Parts: sequence; C-alpha cells; structure tokens
Amino acid sequence: MAEKDATNEEPIEEIIDEKNQKLQIPAKLPVLLLRDIVVFPYMIVPLFVGREKSKNAIDLALSSHRMILLVTQKDMEIEEPKREDIYDVGTVAMIMRMLKLPDGRVRILAQGLVRARIDHLEEEASLYTAAVQVLPEPDPVEKTIETEALIRNVRSDLEKAASLGKMLAPEVLIIAANVEEPGRLADLTASNLELKVGEAQQILEVIDPVQRLKKGYDLLSREIQLLDVQSRISSEAKGEMDKMQRQYFLRQQMKAIQKELGEGSELQEEIKVYQDKLRKLKVADEVREELDKQISRLAQMHPESAETTVLRNYLDWMFALPWDKSTVDNLDLKKAKTILDEDHYGLDKVKERILEYLSVRKLSKKIKGPIICFVGPPGVGKTSLGKSIARALGREFHRISLGGVHDEAEIRGHRRTYVGALPGRIIQGLRRAGSNNPVFMMDEVDKIGADFRGDPSSALLEVLDPEQNFSFRDHYLGVPFDLSKVMFITTANLIDPIQPAFRDRMEIIELPGYTEEEKLQIAERHLVPKQVKEHALTPRLIAITEGAIQRIIGQYTREAGVRNLEREIASLCRKVARKVAEGRRTRTRITSKSAETFLGPPKIFKDQLLQKDHIGITTGVAWTETGGEILFVEATKMRGKGNLTLTGSLGEVMKESAQAALSYIRTHADEYGIPGRSFSDFDFHIHIPEGAIPKDGPSAGVTMATSLISVCTDIKVRRDIALTGEITLRGIILPVGGIKEKVLAAQRAGIRKMILPLPNKKDLIDIPKYIRARMEFIFVEEIGDVFRQALVRPIRLRKAKKARKG
Repeated sequence: MAEKDATNEEPIEEIIDEKNQKLQIPAKLPVLLLRDIVVFPYMIVPLFVGREKSKNAIDLALSSHRMILLVTQKDMEIEEPKREDIYDVGTVAMIMRMLKLPDGRVRILAQGLVRARIDHLEEEASLYTAAVQVLPEPDPVEKTIETEALIRNVRSDLEKAASLGKMLAPEVLIIAANVEEPGRLADLTASNLELKVGEAQQILEVIDPVQRLKKGYDLLSREIQLLDVQSRISSEAKGEMDKMQRQYFLRQQMKAIQKELGEGSELQEEIKVYQDKLRKLKVADEVREELDKQISRLAQMHPESAETTVLRNYLDWMFALPWDKSTVDNLDLKKAKTILDEDHYGLDKVKERILEYLSVRKLSKKIKGPIICFVGPPGVGKTSLGKSIARALGREFHRISLGGVHDEAEIRGHRRTYVGALPGRIIQGLRRAGSNNPVFMMDEVDKIGADFRGDPSSALLEVLDPEQNFSFRDHYLGVPFDLSKVMFITTANLIDPIQPAFRDRMEIIELPGYTEEEKLQIAERHLVPKQVKEHALTPRLIAITEGAIQRIIGQYTREAGVRNLEREIASLCRKVARKVAEGRRTRTRITSKSAETFLGPPKIFKDQLLQKDHIGITTGVAWTETGGEILFVEATKMRGKGNLTLTGSLGEVMKESAQAALSYIRTHADEYGIPGRSFSDFDFHIHIPEGAIPKDGPSAGVTMATSLISVCTDIKVRRDIALTGEITLRGIILPVGGIKEKVLAAQRAGIRKMILPLPNKKDLIDIPKYIRARMEFIFVEEIGDVFRQALVRPIRLRKAKKARKG
C-alpha cells in the first residue's frame, strides 16, 4: 500500500544539490522520528533505528526514492508520539546506506538535503507519512560588509574553538573556509556544536540565512566562553595536582567547576555553619581569631583529605565547649543546708565550709571557685559528698578518677599533630557537663603515678592554682580556657603521697572515721532505705531494728567508714528478698538476736581486746590510710647476750623507737630495780602481730617501752588502756598525729581509757562530746607517768628511795 502511494506521488519541487544535480522532492514522504538530535541540510549523520514504524518508513524510502523526512520529537521519552509531540520543521534526507544489526536494529547513513515543513501528518498502522512543504534556501542576496564580517567572525571562532580543545574534524574547518553562503555556514556551525535539541531546532526553523548565521554565531560565542573557562579550570587543576593521582585531579576539577559556577558543596555548607556559630559565640579575642583562622584553613582544603577530618574534629570540639554557658547558683543558704543534711549525717566542717562559700558568693559574684581536698579513709562518703555539694549549689557534677593515671596528656590533652588526638580529661569533662562552672570531683589524687610520659600531678598545678587557671591551656585546644568558675573537689586517702606543690594549692579538709552512733544514724537514714529499695522490698516486708544495726556495727564490721556495714545490710535484704520470692508475704523483723540467723556467727576482729592482763603485751593505737586501728606490742626476754630482735615488718623509724625505748630502760635500770645483768644475760624480742603488714612511725615508742619495762619487772600491763606517743632517750613524750582516728579506733574496740602526749590535748576538740564524756584521757609528759598508769601495780623505785634517805 505504501509503495503504491509512493509511485503515484507527483514531484512538487526541484532542488540542486552540492554536485549541481537536480533532485525531485516528493509531496509525501515517510517520516523518521528522532529522539535527541536535529539534522541540518548537508549534514551526514549515522542513525540507529529501533522502532517498528521507523524501520517501516526506512523500507518504504529505500523501495522508492530513498528520501525520508527527519523530524525531532519534543519529548524523547514518548514512545508513540502524536502530531503535537513533534516539531513542525524537519530536514528531508537521502538514505545513503542501510545496515541491519544482529539485535534487530537498523543503522542508516543519511545526508540532509533541504528544510521542509509538515503540512499534514498521517499515522498509519505501520509507519508515519507526511505531506511536506519544502523550504529552500532564498536566492543569494547581496553580501554586505556586516554579512562579510559575520562570516569571518564565525570562521575565526571555529578555529579558536578547535584550539581550545573542541572536537572538530579538520575537514569542517576547510569547508567553513570555503563556504560563502551565510545559511550554509550557519548550518555547518550548528551541526558541529553540542547544542540542546531546543536550541538546534530554533536554528533549523530560521529561514533567513543572515539571521540564522547571527543566531549560530551567538551560540558559537557562548561555546567559546565555556571552552575558555574549561581550559582555565583544567589549568588550575593541573597546577594543584602536583604528582597526585588522577582521581585527585578529577576531584579538583569538580571543585574548580563548582567554584566557577557558584555551586555549594557539603564542605561549604559546613563552613557556613561554623561561621554562623562563631558569630553567635561569646569568647575572648584570642579564641575568636584562632577559630576564624582554622575555618579559613578548612575552606582552602580538599574535602576528602585527612587534614580536613582533623580540622573538623577540632572545630567541633571548640564549638561544643561551654565558653559562655553557666548554671545559676542556688544562693538560698537554708535550702542548701537542708540538702546537705538530707544527704549526709554529721560532717559539720564540710557543710560549714560549703555554706561559707555560698555566703561569699551571695555577696560577691567575682569569687573564684575553691579547691577543696577531702582526706579520709575509704567508705566515709568523700565521693558522694561531692554530688551533694553540686546538688546544693544547683550545679552540674562531673567526676574524674585519677587513680593510676600516669600520662600528663590525660590532663593537658594531646597536640593535634598526633593521630587520634583528644583534649585532656578536664576539657572533656567540661564538655559533658555543658557549663563552665560545674562541680569537678577528682578522685584518688594520692594515687597518681608518674613515669617517662610525665607527672600528671605537676600538670594539675595550673588547673588547681586560682592565680593561673583562668587561662588554662589544653594542648589540643591551643587557646586559654577559663577554669576559675569551676569548683574543684579532690579526694585522697593519705596526704603524704601528694606532691607538696600540688598539696599547697588545695584546702585540706579531713574526714575521719565515724563513731558507732554516727554509723547507726547513717544506716537508719540512708543505708537501710537505699538497700530496701534496691532489693525491690518495702517497709511492709522487712524491718531492721536499731539493735540489729548496732550488733552489725559492733560484731560484724570494724571499719572507719560504712561500706562494709552497707554490704551486711544488703546481705540481710537479699535473704529476705529470697523468702518473698518463694511466696512469703508477712513482714520479716530483724532484731539483735535474729541477726545472727541471717549473717552467721559474729566475726573475729584483730582489734578485739585481750581477755586478761599479760606481762609484756601492751595495747597501742595506730593510724592507717583506712582509719585508726589498735595493735598489740609483744615483748619477751630469753637467755642470751643482750641483743634486741625486732619482728613484724617494722619500718626504720619504728625500729629506732624500739632502740630508744630499750636504751632509756637500760639507763634507768637501777631506778626501776632491774638487775644490771639482765641486759647482758638476756636477749629481748619485740614483735607486733600481723607480720605481713608493713608498719612504721614513731608513735609506738611509748607502747614498746611499756612492754619492755613489763618484761624486765615482771609486772603485767593493763589490757583496757591504750597508749600512743613518741619517746626520747630522756624519757620525754612527744606529740603524734591522727589523734581522732586513734581515739575512734580505741572506742570501737571498747577501750575506755587512753594515755596521750600532753601536747595532743588540743586535738580533742575534734572528738565528739559524747565520746569525750565516755572515755578517760590521761595526758603525760614523761615515760614514768605512763608506767604508773599502764602497769597493774606501781614499780618500786629502790634507787630513788635510797637517794632521798642519804
């Protein structure tokens, strides 16, 4: 049917091709719809055809006059376009070659002949055909100077485009140099530019040759500009590449293109965010300058470089710190006192110090944060006291454990040149706290280590010095941070291991052990309710009487703090919880008598008193990092040559005290009625039990002298009296430390009488009044006074009596 129609067509136009041959264009032509290309006259182009209608159109053209109308679709996604989906103007082309491909497609080589407009499009079942109106080139017009200049500009720009890297075949430039018709040159130019379909169609539809050339020249000029920019971008990227891989080169090109086009990237967005944060941040000028400098550096870096990640982390840390964020202090002294009393029983000195700070803070806002050091045995509530202080002040609380820390960088941080560098613990804690005035607790400062990586306690000097910490410099930050608003609280079991310069920066507040009455109150107010709640019990299921707590304190725990007491209470709760879990719903009442049923038989402690008086065994008191303890000094004599043996892991100072005690007794042997041969015919042995535990200090001098005099005179020592004090060769009693801890240890052991050096009388002010009322304190200046009080009967001073008679 299509072939018949083609044979009946009458020629409507004759045109002359480039070989001056006359071609007849039929009035009706098969139509080949193009998706993404516009074909111009005289343009030779290969085309791949896959649609059935298009292949049928090619078959029809080949079977007749080999001519076909090439028209472009407006939307290349449409598979079955209608009349309104295609442009009106196309190009009549001659099919020069045709090849069928194995995949079913057809490849043709077509040459454009002349423009044509569709008058009527017919869509048949198998192909498209169209009645066309040929749009031949107008008759040659007289060339003006403007037209000649335009032609020269187009030729020149084509050559320039080729020099800038535009892919133009050499024959294109040769043809352009020889073409004199403006329309032909315009079509040649447009066909070799990478134009969008819409732009190319606009040129195709322009009939006037000069106007068409002007439009082509405009598009060529734009292409020249793009090529120029692309060349410049390529040069910049090559200059920055500097022996890096091709991948880096391509990324730099992309970066330069984005910069030229004004398009942002993720890095640019981050930089804008940092700049916005910096504008809102209230910091010192030095910090602001450093942040601005680092943001500028980040803007110059490649987004994928390792240094960019390091710089991002640094800026994130800087902007996350609470430079100007502070919490409002609770300046209500009554409320603060109530909170402290709720959380802790006793500890009057500590509470008074906190209330003093709040009082001054209420009057003056410029007060610097105090640096307080709580010193005391384990379990007395040093750490929990820091939390209560933060709650009373209305501040954030952060705790750092310094036990075993031996790297200075833990405090000051690492410099950013190190891989994985981070700020020190101080700056990290401030970030977590979210304010620049938290309560900062540094636990176990007496257990800080030191090695080749530095001394952390020396690094803490700047942190804890009120005259320096307003400009603390962390190595990672590199800029000062004001720590003067922070309230630092440190804890330690012992004062001695703390570096002197470090200790000098802190206000020492000692927390000695608790008395039995204080433990009872703490257990009833805090420990029992806490453990009952933690074990999912209620007061309706368990009741622990006061007598039970007292028995636990006296017979199951013997400590300065309350940690073991809490463990025993937890043990009671666990056993009751098991009964409840097994189905018991009645209340379990634990009394003094029934406590043994739950906890087993009472424990035997080393500080239990002797059952009777002995010769050569004296009760002494000592001070350790866990509080006060009683110890027994044993002495004996045996036949020998006057040697002195000391055992029990004694330190050098304690050994010297034993030598001094023996020397004093030998010097005054006649006065005390001791035969002179006793020191030549007998050896003396002093032993302090628990030999595996090291012991040292001068305060056992009086105790060892009493044991030796008891052995030499065969007079027993009172078991219910405790001694402490340092002895000299003249028999003078010198003061010692840790009086409160020693008194509490004696009180826990049931001792009601203590012998103390007279200069230590002032230390009794720290002893609770009710303990002073229950115990008898005897203050002595000479060792003779000690012997009179400690021995069960006086020593007969025979020499002294004879001297008085004479």
